[in-house]
Amino acid sequence: MPMPIGSTHGLWSIPILGAVLTLAVVVVLARVGGRLLGVRLGWGRALVAGWLGLILGIITVWATTGRRTHGPQNLPWLPVLFAALVATMLIAVLLELLTRPGRFAAMEDRLRNSSIPHPWRALQQRFSRTRRYVTVSRIAARHGLSAYLSGRRPARTESRPLARNVREALEEAGGMFVKVGQVLSTRADLLPPDVISELSGLQDHVAPALPASVQDLLAEELGAPAAEYFKSFDPEPIAAASIAQVHRAQLATGERVVVKVQRPGVRALVERDLDILLRFARTLHVRAPWARDFGVLDMADGFASALREELDFRIEARNITAVAGTGLGEIRIPAVYSATARVLVLEWLDGVNVRDAGTQVAGSERLVLARGLLGLMLRQMMVDGTFHADPHPGNVLLLRDGALALIDFGSVGRLDPLQQAALRRLMLAVARRNATELHDALVELAAVRKPTDDDVLERALAQFLAQHLGAGMTPDASMFNSLLRLLVSFGLVFQPVIGGVFRAMMTLEGTLIALSPGFDMVAETKDLAGSWLGQMLSPTSLREAATDEALGLLPILRKLPRRLDRIAASLEHGSLTASTRVLANESDRRFVAALAGRAVLAFLGASLGVMSVMLIGTRGGPTFFPGTSLFHLLGYVGLFFSTVLILRVVIAISREGI
Repeated sequence: MPMPIGSTHGLWSIPILGAVLTLAVVVVLARVGGRLLGVRLGWGRALVAGWLGLILGIITVWATTGRRTHGPQNLPWLPVLFAALVATMLIAVLLELLTRPGRFAAMEDRLRNSSIPHPWRALQQRFSRTRRYVTVSRIAARHGLSAYLSGRRPARTESRPLARNVREALEEAGGMFVKVGQVLSTRADLLPPDVISELSGLQDHVAPALPASVQDLLAEELGAPAAEYFKSFDPEPIAAASIAQVHRAQLATGERVVVKVQRPGVRALVERDLDILLRFARTLHVRAPWARDFGVLDMADGFASALREELDFRIEARNITAVAGTGLGEIRIPAVYSATARVLVLEWLDGVNVRDAGTQVAGSERLVLARGLLGLMLRQMMVDGTFHADPHPGNVLLLRDGALALIDFGSVGRLDPLQQAALRRLMLAVARRNATELHDALVELAAVRKPTDDDVLERALAQFLAQHLGAGMTPDASMFNSLLRLLVSFGLVFQPVIGGVFRAMMTLEGTLIALSPGFDMVAETKDLAGSWLGQMLSPTSLREAATDEALGLLPILRKLPRRLDRIAASLEHGSLTASTRVLANESDRRFVAALAGRAVLAFLGASLGVMSVMLIGTRGGPTFFPGTSLFHLLGYVGLFFSTVLILRVVIAISREGI
């Protein structure tokens, strides 16, 4: 005899225990229903679906058997739970369909394939990350950003208040979120000018690390106390940022150096904030179509990779060595004395950054220095392939002897020969105002995210050249912003390293103007492009280019006679055929596989439902329990699984749009 739900002698006669058991039933219904649907329901939606499902289950069973059970207070458990589970799944799918697809996707993947050698430490780290996550979420909500993080598209507002709110939220969050804002301030290809202006004001406001902790870190990294390695070491840093701080020192051998020391314990803080940032990015990628269009997840992954590289100073030392191997001309870079993961010892360069140079150098000399710096950066990008990716005024020093020096090589870009050739073509196209050549160079550099009309794009580029490089116009680096936005509107997105080239050029313009006020970077670049074009058209360069092309074509020319012979033989025997690969693209194969899989599930669910209804309508058969035959039981079970299959297809379509 099934236990009645509302029996006066049962557990439900105790109000508190009855409420607890009811809540437990609701939670179990929601969790089991979510597992059967193949999704994870959030707590809010789980409680709503579970409560409504339980109520509908009770109403359904009472409506069908209420007369025999003398009211809803004596309903049997099994049918109620079965009906409530089906109702819970139906309500969960209904809630999904009433909202934008993907809105209730899981924010994070809690199942991590990682070992935990120190359970207590891992628990502390998890608690710290969770507390930080809650803190950052509250900061975002306080500044009106929760709608964006939840994937909703809020009502249209002016971007100035939004930009200010984003800046204030990032400043309040502190830590690596300030660096996120600083990186975003360089993405003029994605963000409007007022947002760029707001984010450009973000600065690291961090107090220097305690001298004792710095001494301990130096001893650990250098293998000996700092007093044995340095003749003198200034405990007061000359610069302090969120990841590292810089000290003056003198080696035991007498050389004056600067020591870049990683802040003690910063790695754990970086990993904590990156974990939160990547969770936000994954959430937005699933929930918000605009985040997928802008590649938010890829940007977050790239930022995380770059930041983790900054935590290893040996990478910066290798960057300095790579740049030193290129032609620097009169511009200097610091020599590396030693490098570990957390300590970098560099040559001391006696000078000031170009913004604070004042009148130390005459105007004519400043112009020569600016031209030399521009020529070096362009040569690094177009010829050498390794370039300083962050040439802001603080990273360019004017030395006491009047020469320039580059410092801080934590951010260095590397271009392959094809990218360098495309950049040269782009620069020549701009210098010649040739829209066709500009179009071809940009298509080689960019990735196409959506089909576009080449003729329309070429006309848009011609209009761009007329607006920014026409007669009477005064071009500047801001034209790169307009160009990048134009390309994004046509679905062309650059690889991070190419975006780094444009960002470096825009940053370089500010440095050149600080060095030589009134410096026209675009005009100087056009002059350099003209000289390069003359070199490319010289007899020696043309002969070398022809030789390179001939060497590349030689293997093809050797195989050409045999291939022509085979084609002729096939034509003679009537056996010439052509084959094409359908669905050669991986994304197309995934789409078709998902579509076919859901079609199969829908067909199986419908077929199982039809057979189940036929079994329920069948009379006779072995009796399973009084009033129900084995055929009826199999029909009810089959109908349940048919419902599950069909609902899984519906919710998959609503989430992914396939």
